[in-house]
Amino acid sequence: MKQTTLDTHEQINHLIEESDFSGVVLAANEETSILQKASGFANRADMRPNQVNTRFGIASGCKIFTAIGICKLMEEGRLSFDTTLSSILQYDFPLFDSSITVHQLLTHTSGVPDYFDEETMDDFADLWKERPMYLVEDLKDFLPMFQNASMKFKPGERFHYNNAGYILLGLIIEEVTGRTFRDYIMEELFGKVEMKDSGYFFMDRLPINTAFGYISEDRTNIYSLPIVGGSDGGAYITAKDMAKFWKALMNHELLSAELTKRLLTPHVEVEEGEYYGYGVWISKQDDSIYKYHVMGYDPGVSFHSGFYPQSGLTLVVVSNKSEGAYAITKKVEELICDEA
Repeated sequence: MKQTTLDTHEQINHLIEESDFSGVVLAANEETSILQKASGFANRADMRPNQVNTRFGIASGCKIFTAIGICKLMEEGRLSFDTTLSSILQYDFPLFDSSITVHQLLTHTSGVPDYFDEETMDDFADLWKERPMYLVEDLKDFLPMFQNASMKFKPGERFHYNNAGYILLGLIIEEVTGRTFRDYIMEELFGKVEMKDSGYFFMDRLPINTAFGYISEDRTNIYSLPIVGGSDGGAYITAKDMAKFWKALMNHELLSAELTKRLLTPHVEVEEGEYYGYGVWISKQDDSIYKYHVMGYDPGVSFHSGFYPQSGLTLVVVSNKSEGAYAITKKVEELICDEA
């Protein structure tokens, strides 16, 4: 891992200022933080600045939490990766293939129709123009948006990033545990890792020290997303809590070594050098794993975070704007993460 220098920090600070980045950047190894920087405002009307412990929405970046929840049930013998959707959920899916498995849902290879299909739709906020976002509170509230649609392709045929598939995984967790998805993840994951500042918060009653997401200079994203996050996205985290998460995952504090390995296996190739495990993206360089990473983009949210196994570095870049996290991530990788 390259050592940070005054010049390194100056280059990153320059990019943050030049790009008008609003959010937090945290780079850390096992022992200490190498880089910590907050910029911009959590609340622009009150000019309340972002701080390193500010909570941010992470959109789809929390699909890995859902995948870990499913894997915990595997560990307990309450599910298998070959369990079929039709055998465990009692909801009506008249046009779904009865052979869809949990493994296929985890890897976005199930072929189920998505309620927000990124191949045909551009703006997530368009979903709520005819459907009040404040009524989409429970996971089952998403079902009318896709449960009667036709399959996109035969199960296992190919990769297609799919939010509805992760809604179904959340419903499976609820069916097996008898608990709400949010309660399950809060207790079994956030509680175990002591991610005390993170959670699934209602947008109309956000807790103290939470950043509003901004879709324009003075307009927040409160009408652009479901009122509360769920199994396909929408959790809020702090950068420090996300670093705790990666450490706990890699130290097998959340799952056994066997299931951690299964979670982090490149199950499907998405494009050259880029793979998908269970809720996690995996990048390879020269046939070696360069990073495990998650990302999330919503109106007023941009997020990237990863663990770099060759250097032991963890990186968290989270923003309350619709873009910005990717450019900062690439710069930090260039200056700090990449092997010399």
